[in-house]
Amino acid sequence: MNDPHPHEAPGDSPLRRALPGFRWERVDEMRYKTEGSAPFRDVTRQVLFHETELHCEWRYFEVAAGGHSTLERHEHAHAVMILRGRGRCLVGARLYDVTEHDLITVPPLTWHQFRAAADVPLGFLCLVNKERDRPQLPDAQALAQLRGDPAIADFIRVGG
Repeated sequence: MNDPHPHEAPGDSPLRRALPGFRWERVDEMRYKTEGSAPFRDVTRQVLFHETELHCEWRYFEVAAGGHSTLERHEHAHAVMILRGRGRCLVGARLYDVTEHDLITVPPLTWHQFRAAADVPLGFLCLVNKERDRPQLPDAQALAQLRGDPAIADFIRVGG
């Protein structure tokens, strides 16, 4: 197929093609968070869109088999779509089994955490406001409240 914009420099193209392994052209794969900033295990992040005109950021996270995201909450909402694999997530005071193409809404100030199944990764798109607050980690009182439900106590991970 011919390039419809032969004079466009590759970095100027609005198209970034998909690559094998849930990667995209000109999109860096990064660590989920800075080491030691918050507890998580085996998670990467790719910022797919961070456009001024959109006022949002669209990211792809991948949690390796057996890994987990940080247990946290924010003042902003999240819109999540599972793209790959399966696992479970905590949203508020409920646990959900998730698989490909499921949609999850995380309301503001709601505790949430994602865990991949032991045998497959969990990859998901996450849409958030471009300008947003920093994550809040649970204090001892919040952890005690969450752990009041034995199923949630068994699910949450607060260490790497």
